[in-house]
Amino acid sequence: MLLAAALLPVVSTAAPGHAAAAEPRGGHAPLAPADLTVGDRARPLDVEGAPLFGWRPRDVDPGERQTAYQIRVARTGAGPGGSRQVWDSGKVVSARQAYVAYDGPDLPGGTGYTWTVRTWDRTGAASPWAARAAFDTGISDATWQASWIRRTTGDKDDYTLARKEFTVGASPVVRARLYVAASQQYRAYVNGRLVDRGAAYAYPDEGYYQAGDVTRDLKAGRPAAIGVLAHWYGPGQGRPAGEPGLLARLVVEHADGSRQVVVSDGSWRVARGPWLSLPYRNDDGRDYIEGVDGRTVQRQRGWNRPGFDASSWQSPQVVGVHPAGGFSHLRSQQTRLAYRTVRPVTVTRLDSGAVVADFGTIIPAVPQVRFARGVSGRTIDMRAGYVRNADGTVSDSAHDNQKTDLSYQYIQHDGAQTFQAYTYEGFRYLQIDDPGEPLSASSIAAVVQHTDADPARAATFRSSDPTLDAVAELMRRSALYDSQEQFLDTPTREKGQFLGDSVDVSRALMAGSGDRALTARAIREFAESQQRYWPDGRMNAVYPNGDGKRDIPDYTEMFPGWVWEYYLNSGDRATLAATYPASAAVADYIRRYIDPATGLVTKLAGGSGAYQYGIIDWPNRYGYDTDTTARTTVNILAVDALRRTADQAAALGRPKAEADALRADAAKLAEAVNDRLRRPDSLYTDGLKADGTQSAHASQIANAYAVAFGIAPEGSVDTIADHLVSLKLQMGPMTANWLLTALHRAGRDDQVLARITDRTSLGWANILARGGTFTWESWEAPDDGQSLSHGWGATALVDLQQDLLGLNVTGTAATTLRIRPPRDTELTHAEGTVWTQAGTVGVRWNTTAHGTQVKVDIPVNVTAEVEVPLADGRVPKASGAGPDGASAPRFEGVRNGRAIYMVGSGHSTFTPAV
Repeated sequence: MLLAAALLPVVSTAAPGHAAAAEPRGGHAPLAPADLTVGDRARPLDVEGAPLFGWRPRDVDPGERQTAYQIRVARTGAGPGGSRQVWDSGKVVSARQAYVAYDGPDLPGGTGYTWTVRTWDRTGAASPWAARAAFDTGISDATWQASWIRRTTGDKDDYTLARKEFTVGASPVVRARLYVAASQQYRAYVNGRLVDRGAAYAYPDEGYYQAGDVTRDLKAGRPAAIGVLAHWYGPGQGRPAGEPGLLARLVVEHADGSRQVVVSDGSWRVARGPWLSLPYRNDDGRDYIEGVDGRTVQRQRGWNRPGFDASSWQSPQVVGVHPAGGFSHLRSQQTRLAYRTVRPVTVTRLDSGAVVADFGTIIPAVPQVRFARGVSGRTIDMRAGYVRNADGTVSDSAHDNQKTDLSYQYIQHDGAQTFQAYTYEGFRYLQIDDPGEPLSASSIAAVVQHTDADPARAATFRSSDPTLDAVAELMRRSALYDSQEQFLDTPTREKGQFLGDSVDVSRALMAGSGDRALTARAIREFAESQQRYWPDGRMNAVYPNGDGKRDIPDYTEMFPGWVWEYYLNSGDRATLAATYPASAAVADYIRRYIDPATGLVTKLAGGSGAYQYGIIDWPNRYGYDTDTTARTTVNILAVDALRRTADQAAALGRPKAEADALRADAAKLAEAVNDRLRRPDSLYTDGLKADGTQSAHASQIANAYAVAFGIAPEGSVDTIADHLVSLKLQMGPMTANWLLTALHRAGRDDQVLARITDRTSLGWANILARGGTFTWESWEAPDDGQSLSHGWGATALVDLQQDLLGLNVTGTAATTLRIRPPRDTELTHAEGTVWTQAGTVGVRWNTTAHGTQVKVDIPVNVTAEVEVPLADGRVPKASGAGPDGASAPRFEGVRNGRAIYMVGSGHSTFTPAV
């Protein structure tokens, strides 16, 4: 039976040991707030628009909440005036603690600021001020006053070294910022130290820049050098057509109040980097095979330091002062990449003399090999890969490596040296053919990269089922590794940001790593794809991308639900408001394709070939009848898009009639789905044919969607669930999470567990059983040659946390939670932590001979509903914190065999009554 908790009544009962009302307790003032962020980032150097402040209230008293806050912002600076306060919010009566907008005077760009906050608790006591945090404002297009430069070359895979030498002013340096924009990748150095690196895969009129703190790299009165290695390699998956270019601006502030500015212009010097001209790795991603000439590396040694002789280098081609040429607009990137160096877990020397390094798991990385005894001119061939052959060599077959040539080449110079590639790929193994010397694990490494998620926010999970634990880690890691400068299809073949993939990976990244920034950026970018290409309300299937305008209809339909889930988790009202017009346009696009004769979305325009009118599922539709003009999955996603757009309208306070009209259209469409797409046995068919007859096929995906998205009438859910269970798993990794959602909503958590942990049939555990270390593109990937590193299957991590750990966010920015451990599964315990916008939540439950014990840890400013399974009808013993400082959890009654409690912040325990 479908459990709709919000709609079912709570039966109030008198429970022994539970007072009708408990007196509040407390009396301590709150502690200083912690974890201060701006735009959900700890120390941003490029804030654009009104800063959005966040913090974590703290208190030693249980059941506490924030009732008010006060923010102060000060400008930093040296010389006359120094630091000074620019805004004091005063005491604001509000519980908000996330994405709180600055509301003071305009903040000049390129300026440093500090800020602090204090809070008031439920009793009116104030906290101390938080330790000051810092941020910088970004710079506008007009501020740059720098020229776009590039090397005059016909290289399609262009590596350019650019440098500028200068003398730092005589007064001590108190602050220095280096701003860089480059199409499409760069590494920036100051005096030989790598100070920043980034990628800007965007259209030239939507370009990105980054800002770096280089204060410690510059000394008063000393010579200094800026060096930038810029890489441009043209259009591909995730990279639009554009042109090479580099823009730089260094601003140095001195103790005497003076400023020194160095910008890119015609005085810089440029040279070709030491990379070889080699063909594409594949025809999709269009990365190039990397080869490096170590002899050139040796000749260019010190190119990014003062005193290097660049007299043989050329002057750059100057495109013009920004904005210039195709580069019409830049904005701060607001996401970063994190890097860490890992060593292989084993290194094997083959009879041929080749060395094979195994890194243990598939990683997105660049290989690094240190040679102690190089010989000038000796070519070292290397190849990375996903699979080893029977003889121990690394497979270079197209089938095993996503049709991608993962080879590398290095030409040595004499003596000790290190080869390091530049552009990451996905791989597990690295083979070095005939290195000419012994190599060990200390000689071989890989530099792993992914979006810069805070490690302190990483989710944890442990249970009585080791397979479940392993799957949870597989999904968490896969989502993180598939999150780079943008969400990926895969880190090897197609690095493009597909909309469907992005929705899946984003959900898992937020759940598993607590990152919000990459999701906010991706949502904005897909909204921009609508503005660039689709006046009818569609969105690009991949954006940005080298092939321009391309869509898949049901990907477009996913957008409003994605935006709403992001808002529910983050509380980021600014992003919601900025992208609401895009969601509204999606809703209007859907409305135009509702056939008045059937009331169903019919032939939803978009896609091409096998994707025309909708992709449905991928890569194997498991028998879905695509010879339908009104497809069931497309219609159910349309209902969800209309509902979630209505939710957005209501949250933004738009006219009530606007949200009401959206909800009314969603209801009519849901009614048409139930009237026309169900069989007499309550199962959903795959759609209507062109002649109006029903498809004869009832796919798992159509029926899972009907339950997961709340379309199926309550009385039919058990029948549908039986059908879903009989099929085991007949949905691809892209959509299989909705099967788990449907099973959970049907009260079949035992089947949620079975589907996640079944090692013998299709699914996540089968990936592990077959040696996989990354979620796959298809369940049959090793057999059909699909990607072995595809993050979209990781989205089921959300279901694992919600259904088996039992933690659900129910209020914006996690201000309210529901904790409901599963019943009737083979699990005997589970515990884990999940970072929410309000702070880290801990849940632990375990079954005993007497019933289920539940322990929860709730952050300040959060109220949670805890639903504890009854044991033989007995209400458990509760201790801990009730809402608003009550001395114990507040008993609400019994619902569907569970005791319902409201708890506040702190630790609460529910123990079976004996």
